[in-house]
Amino acid sequence: MGDHIKRKRLKLGLTKKELACELNTNPWTIMNWEKSRTQPSIVSVPAIIRFLGYYPFLKPITLPQQLLATRRENGWTIKNAAEIVGVDPGTWGNWERGQAILYLKHRELMARFLGLSVEILNEEMAGNLQN
Repeated sequence: MGDHIKRKRLKLGLTKKELACELNTNPWTIMNWEKSRTQPSIVSVPAIIRFLGYYPFLKPITLPQQLLATRRENGWTIKNAAEIVGVDPGTWGNWERGQAILYLKHRELMARFLGLSVEILNEEMAGNLQN
């Protein structure tokens, strides 16, 4: 992530201080991101995506990757995402780590949330349960 930020900042001729103002952080944080000493917190990611003009992560393929990508794009913590969907944060965390969504009610919630059909989600869960 730091390389993406630095490349864009330099391309635009911005100082770390100017970028820090734009991203509502401080120049030390920008420096740490650019040197890969720290990673941006999830709440900073939406502003970084807007600044970069693209999603700097690998395209999500699996359900856990889609859940993480959705959280990143929105700057949600696991607790925030779980509240929005109406599940326990531990449950969301388990799903993001690859555990199967066992209950049909939860599969329906997640399918609506991610804009998927329940059938596609069921297929993925069937593969997950076999592994």
